[in-house]
Amino acid sequence: MRRRGPERGAAPGLAADDPTAARLAALRLLNRRDFCAAELTARLVERGANPAAAAAVVADLGRERMVDDARYAEHYVAWHAGRGQGPMRIAHELRELGVAAKIVEDAVESGSAAWCERCLRVRRRRFGSEVPQVWKERARQARFLQYRGFSAEQVRAALGNDIELDE
Repeated sequence: MRRRGPERGAAPGLAADDPTAARLAALRLLNRRDFCAAELTARLVERGANPAAAAAVVADLGRERMVDDARYAEHYVAWHAGRGQGPMRIAHELRELGVAAKIVEDAVESGSAAWCERCLRVRRRRFGSEVPQVWKERARQARFLQYRGFSAEQVRAALGNDIELDE
């Protein structure tokens, strides 16, 4: 059996001035996954809520600890670091989502030695355990790691600073 979609004439979205509907929509969104405050507000506005009402609903949910940017940033960093992304890329994406710079800085901790180890693991998983002996291959691996969001220092540590290169 096929599911029926919404009525063709029905307007999707929320009543612009109904805070209860905005809260229910926010809770439905939060039921699926965690959102940062700015992203949740934008989603509610997309669905037709008044920007002021959406911001008020998100602020109320923040006071109830249902929306917490610090928790969101920690989970975001853990998930994306586990997928092989580096601190610079993760921090940039969090800032793009509207998370405050201080929260991003605390969550990412890009100076941590753990990022060097993660960078090395990503390099080994992609290219094998052998350190590149040719400049061209070293540059290719460095570009890959930098695209993933690792800093130049982390890339140098993963590629090894003291290798003898042929070319």
